[in-house]
Amino acid sequence: MPLTAVIVSSLIFGFGPTLSAAGSDGGDQVVVLYNSRVPASKAIADHYAAMRHVPPGQIFSFDLTTNEEMSRAEFKQSLQLPLAAKLSETGLWKFGKVTLTTTTNRPGPTITAVLKARIRYAVLCWGMPLKIAQDNSETSAASPFALAADQLNQASVDSELAWLPWSQNHWGLNGALRNPLYGRADPAALTPTNGLLLVARLDGPTPQIANRLVDQAIAAESNGLWGRAYFDARGLGTDSAYYIGDEWILNGARICRARGFDVETDTNSETFPASYPLSQIAIYAGWYASDACGPFAEPTVEFMPGAFAYHLYSYSAATLRSTNLNWCGPLLARGAACTMGCVYEPYLSLTPNVGLFLKLFCSGDTFGEAAWASQAGLSWQTTVIGDPLYQPFKKSPAALYAQLARAHNPLIEWSWNKVINQDLVRGVSPMRLEQVVESLPVTGQSAVLTEKLAELDDAAGKPSSAIATWQRALTLNPTPQQRIRIRRTLAGKLVAEGRIADAIENWRQLLVEAPDYPGRPIVEEKLRKLLALPAAAK
Repeated sequence: MPLTAVIVSSLIFGFGPTLSAAGSDGGDQVVVLYNSRVPASKAIADHYAAMRHVPPGQIFSFDLTTNEEMSRAEFKQSLQLPLAAKLSETGLWKFGKVTLTTTTNRPGPTITAVLKARIRYAVLCWGMPLKIAQDNSETSAASPFALAADQLNQASVDSELAWLPWSQNHWGLNGALRNPLYGRADPAALTPTNGLLLVARLDGPTPQIANRLVDQAIAAESNGLWGRAYFDARGLGTDSAYYIGDEWILNGARICRARGFDVETDTNSETFPASYPLSQIAIYAGWYASDACGPFAEPTVEFMPGAFAYHLYSYSAATLRSTNLNWCGPLLARGAACTMGCVYEPYLSLTPNVGLFLKLFCSGDTFGEAAWASQAGLSWQTTVIGDPLYQPFKKSPAALYAQLARAHNPLIEWSWNKVINQDLVRGVSPMRLEQVVESLPVTGQSAVLTEKLAELDDAAGKPSSAIATWQRALTLNPTPQQRIRIRRTLAGKLVAEGRIADAIENWRQLLVEAPDYPGRPIVEEKLRKLLALPAAAK
């Protein structure tokens, strides 16, 4: 079989990694919650309900504080207990007694739990409180699901509501509760009848940002989540007490590479510098800085529609109302469609396992399913921001490719890019893949595929051809950050080939094209050194 046919078969017939059998959930499985004191909260609830076809009887209002932080007493009396009552009264949940089974298959304690459930998601709309303050007067019986003892009962509203199916047991809330569904690969098991409500919020610095999260989700479900994946680890050794954070992030990178993303991984102790061109971000995961920094502090950072972005930091979601403080607010303000964060100190082991999250999410789970299956603790600090029904990988590669082809959608360039990347992972030689990319009609108009062709030329040991191809990619309307990345790569290749005058001109063009580039001082220093070379070297 000719190589082109092999590649086409890989794309059209779905050879390679396959998706899980996760279902496509609808609005009938959702309750939408809003704060009656905040007009924008209701407007966002109405918009979400219309977009996801949530039945009118599943939209609930609550009279709550307009602050991001609420007291434990207000949470229980004005939100937790009334929500459980509404779910019971409307027949969405049926409570009853159930006897738990221990790990040795012996009868455990009898508890009050949800026996039947018509909904398994809850969406909290902008204006709903974010976190619950510490309450030292809280005393109650210990939970059979308690993790290590801790005197803290401060928590995110999301995580406290997540165990609502078992909340009528009046367990003690000092420290986290064990999530019995942590790591479950079967998304159908993530239900209230197994003790878990999948909670997420449409939130952010402004109502407008919160409102667009569902629009972005639906757009990416329709056309696919495309772009590049970036991972910012810290280069920790296995002997570090914090190595698990790096392990999660590096696992995420391996998963995305196998799924066909262009993956860039940094293992320096510092975060990505402002000069690093983050273009066309589909997925980002990194750590460890207190506030959005580097490229994420710049207005030029590029997120693709539906992008997931996550920065591991203890107080990454201490507030969602800022565009520059912490991480969740800034990431959403700059274009991410979904994220997770912590409202108070979570301890590293009880932050989301982002590698596990990406494994589930990229296998077809909804955002809500993947987010909660990746957390070891409940009644704790994590907030989940984005449409919980968001499911960008629910369509097979074959169906998505056919849809993009019929619509002559330019995003089809990313379909081909994904297939080429997956074939590289499978061991197909760059030289053979060059032929395929060159033969694609779309390549001649695609900066994405032309850049990929240059990388293949370079990997095949053809530096002159690679340089010419990168130069051609610059003429095909790359995004601003993609253009900077190509210029940076091209400069190094030109110098390596002894084409100093061309390298100088390339750096000068970068400064003209991107006058506000944060790396300008670095470029100027490179230019100074190149210009100082003897004339014979140029």
